[in-house]
Amino acid sequence: MMAYLQNLSYWDWLAFGTVLLILEVFGAGGYLLWIGLAAACVGVLTFLFPELPWAWQFFLFAILSVLTALFWWQRQRSAAKPSDQPGLNQRGSELLGRQFVLHEAIVGGRGKIKAGDSLWLVIGPDLPAGTAVKVTGQDGVLLKVEALQPQG
Repeated sequence: MMAYLQNLSYWDWLAFGTVLLILEVFGAGGYLLWIGLAAACVGVLTFLFPELPWAWQFFLFAILSVLTALFWWQRQRSAAKPSDQPGLNQRGSELLGRQFVLHEAIVGGRGKIKAGDSLWLVIGPDLPAGTAVKVTGQDGVLLKVEALQPQG
């Protein structure tokens, strides 16, 4: 094994980089892309400097892998911008703060309201059907409600 490591050629690095890039195609999520490119770069450097010792080849591979990954991480962070539609794909968030009438009484902490053409499960204090409520929060698919006027 040591004899093989001491005689690494640029073809070995290019083959390693190619294998990593092929594995990336199968869904590594971008992780192997940068390591594969680092291996290809070491292959090019080994072609240009054929007497480069194997220890330096591995050192360059490690440094280039980290640098390319950090470069991509930094680029991804700077490219991320807040959405102009923060409630997108968060059903029910548009109902926060709105008032509704209970469609079904809240019994045991659970009931239903009708919002548009949909029925929504609600949680809150036990209240009879027909009570005006305000949506105060959301817990997954459950809307948290409270009575508009205190019940007497």
